[in-house]
Amino acid sequence: MAEHRTMQRDALLDAARSLLSEGGTEALTFPALAERTGLARSSVYEYFRSRAAVVEELCAVDFPVWAKDVETAMARADTAEGKIEAYVRQQLALVGDRRHRAVVAISASELDAGAREKIRAAHGGLITMIGEALGELGHRQPRLAAMLLQGVVDAAVRRIELGAAEEPGVIADAAVSMALRGVQT
Repeated sequence: MAEHRTMQRDALLDAARSLLSEGGTEALTFPALAERTGLARSSVYEYFRSRAAVVEELCAVDFPVWAKDVETAMARADTAEGKIEAYVRQQLALVGDRRHRAVVAISASELDAGAREKIRAAHGGLITMIGEALGELGHRQPRLAAMLLQGVVDAAVRRIELGAAEEPGVIADAAVSMALRGVQT
């Protein structure tokens, strides 16, 4: 019985990812989740009390996976500069992943305080990761620099997702250059 509930919950989360990546937060409705999973609408409520609860669960499940991907890429680098480059490139490489598209859709939506806090905490973990590399470079305010660097990454993500004229690789190269050398390139 517990295994069945876990499978159903996973199916609902997978359906939520698909709905979010295909149609944004407006597409994430309980009737749509029920239709995607073959469950009755009332059954969806047995797993999640609200749309915000679905979002919170997605954050709890997907952010750690995404952060682990970034952490793994950074760990392969030998230098602080290499870690910064890996941080930027790995996040941009994840743009096409359904988990990422769902996270972006979630971040853009109107969320309750609990869901927003989970997103802030997950982003805080990324900021801590890159802050350490910036500290290794001798930056006097590594946390501030990390937050600003994440802003560069977020802008590059939006540019890629909007289907900008530049190829994603060109955007990634520009973001890495900006991260490592600022506007002096």
